[in-house]
Amino acid sequence: MWNNIQTCVEIDKTLMKVYITREMTIPTQLSQKLASVLKQILGDALPEGFSPAVTPSQDLRFGDYQSNAAMMLAKQARTNPRQLATQVVEQFGDSPIASLEIAGPGFINFRVRPEYFAANTAAMLHDERLGVALVEQPKTLVIDFSAPNVAKPMHVGHIRSTIIGDTLGRLARFMGHTVITDNHIGDWGTQFGMILWGWKNILNQEDLDKDPIEALLSVYKEVNTKCKEEEGLLETCKAELVKLQSGDTENLEIWKKCIAVTKIGLEKIYSQLNISFDYWLGESAYNDALAPLVEDLIAKGIARESDGAICVFSDGFHKPQNDPFLVQKNGEWLPVPAIIRKADGGFLYATTDLATLDYRTQNFNADSIWYVVGAPQDKHFKQIFDIERMRGVTGDFRHVAFGSILGKDRKPFKTRSGDTVSLQDVIDEAVTRATKVIEEKSPDMPADQKAEVAQMVGIGAIKFAELSQNRMSDYIFDWDKMLALTGDTAPYLQNSYVRVRSIFRKIETPFSAPENIHLEADAEIHLARMLVRYGEVVPSTLDDCRPNLLAAYLYDLARAFHSFYEACPVLRSEGEVRESRLALCELTARVLKHGMGLFGIDMPDRM
Repeated sequence: MWNNIQTCVEIDKTLMKVYITREMTIPTQLSQKLASVLKQILGDALPEGFSPAVTPSQDLRFGDYQSNAAMMLAKQARTNPRQLATQVVEQFGDSPIASLEIAGPGFINFRVRPEYFAANTAAMLHDERLGVALVEQPKTLVIDFSAPNVAKPMHVGHIRSTIIGDTLGRLARFMGHTVITDNHIGDWGTQFGMILWGWKNILNQEDLDKDPIEALLSVYKEVNTKCKEEEGLLETCKAELVKLQSGDTENLEIWKKCIAVTKIGLEKIYSQLNISFDYWLGESAYNDALAPLVEDLIAKGIARESDGAICVFSDGFHKPQNDPFLVQKNGEWLPVPAIIRKADGGFLYATTDLATLDYRTQNFNADSIWYVVGAPQDKHFKQIFDIERMRGVTGDFRHVAFGSILGKDRKPFKTRSGDTVSLQDVIDEAVTRATKVIEEKSPDMPADQKAEVAQMVGIGAIKFAELSQNRMSDYIFDWDKMLALTGDTAPYLQNSYVRVRSIFRKIETPFSAPENIHLEADAEIHLARMLVRYGEVVPSTLDDCRPNLLAAYLYDLARAFHSFYEACPVLRSEGEVRESRLALCELTARVLKHGMGLFGIDMPDRM
């Protein structure tokens, strides 16, 4: 009955049929109709391929959607924008979707008919995708995120990359893309010389058995200090690294053990966060490709020697202000080359990242590669992507940058002693605080259920606090705000879901989705309006990688539900009114749970 292409819903109240194309959102349908009308009015004067934008209104007093197409085209049509808007409204005619109004100098406002919202919400109840269409042209995406270092614990600085990257992967998969997630761990480099020497000379086996990552970190710190105090020790550590890079059996075994014990610790955190990866291809995976890569860049004239190092300089392709290989100083543009081999023969991150791009392009057949890495690495990635252009490698390479996490003093979030806060400590603290919230709210809840709900609330609070921010903004890590049951928080949304589910525990017969929904009260119409927008918001989150758009939507949906719940009695109503209100409640619960699920946040049935 509910065809995948088109659904015909009978609206008894208006005795008309509303056709809902699942693959088209309301603004898309209005945009197509608007384009057709503009073509009729302007004929050949309409720019080829012009698609008028229809966007949600910021202020519902002016309608549900709006378009400035008439204002944009009036000059070309040699007419007054309001006059053109008037012609559009007249020719648009009586639409089953929306009525049109003109505002200001020529804005066209669309007020969607309640019957159309009702038809859409009824269709969503019978649609497992909740009105979200699959992409027309799915791609293979590789998402590089988290990327901690071996022998070091994850810290609070890893929150943003880890949570944003996982969410983008979930969203892209749901939209129909093939997603490959890769944890590009730091498992190679100069620090291993110190760790190898420390493993052989100062490591305590009992400490290693008790807490491997902390033991290795302690060894690294101690050796690092000794290198500054004991002459010759740094060179000894470097020699250990050279032995490792040369394939020394003993050092390779120690290195493998370091990776193994680190991965165990990391997996514990990822398991708590409900995050997994398709691959853990660290820096070492590309070691054999580095030397041939550099030689190829030299042979092609892309890289050259400078002060003993091999570097890539600007090729003049960009204007100076857009060139990642130039920097302005005292009014002069000076070169900032990318070093791909040091004078001592060592390789750098740039070399490894170029080899990684090659591997992902060739072996994963990636259409697009996203790096979820902090904003300070912006120039690095611009250089890497530009070197790919010089090599003739085409592809959609993106640096998904983000800002910093700050304490209440607006400085980088640290412990009172000034140390970087470990991610495990953040998780443990969140769960502990959530447990107190649950105990205060539901003291009679069984202990095992409290523990389970506390995990959902604590982990959810961390994730939502991150995802509700514009990723480029710095944000303040505030425990009280994160775990509040009011405001833009995960606990508020989880509590909203719990309130909806509690309604269905009070009804005597199992809920059955009705074929039709009837809307009359303003609060009913507004809740339906918000529910229908789910199919518009979810795809938009991948435009410029902005999960905060979905977070804001879910918060607005929860607020709309609470307003509806206060204004429109559900269980005390009767007949089709009760049936329709129960349907709105059910759909609200499904959308809240599904939307938070795209963030990797679980929703408890009770709190």
